[in-house]
Amino acid sequence: MTTTPLEAAVRDFLEQKRIAVAGVSRSKNQAANAIYRKLRATDYEVFAVNPKTETVEGDSCYPRLAAIPGNVDAVVIATCPEAAPEVVRECAELGIERVWMHRSFGRGSVSDEAVRLCEEHGIRVIPGGCPMMFCAPVDPAHRCMRWFLKLTGGLPKAA
Repeated sequence: MTTTPLEAAVRDFLEQKRIAVAGVSRSKNQAANAIYRKLRATDYEVFAVNPKTETVEGDSCYPRLAAIPGNVDAVVIATCPEAAPEVVRECAELGIERVWMHRSFGRGSVSDEAVRLCEEHGIRVIPGGCPMMFCAPVDPAHRCMRWFLKLTGGLPKAA
């Protein structure tokens, strides 16, 4: 069976062990927080990033990627799309080579400028979708979401 570019990009991203989630919130009902909890529960060393709070989900929260001790291997961007380019610029400065911009339905966190910046800096980017659609064990809701997005052509195109 042939591996698609998206499958290869997802596998590469999820093989990393130290992952930051930019855009977590004090409100637990945000997509970023759900992604943070999922990665934490599946044995990733995960770091919350939000410049407006010091703790999230009972853990330390960092104001910037640069504040995380020891750097990270990958970043999930789950911010508003207008904030995504700045997160990508910081990834480039820190040598972080993998970015996943969250989007299931609607705009999500994907920004054309942020995608372009990833490409310019050699950062492997997944411009859309949700890590929870691929991070095992996948819950039924995210399995259905992945199926629907695949059916409708809504899954991201990764190179």
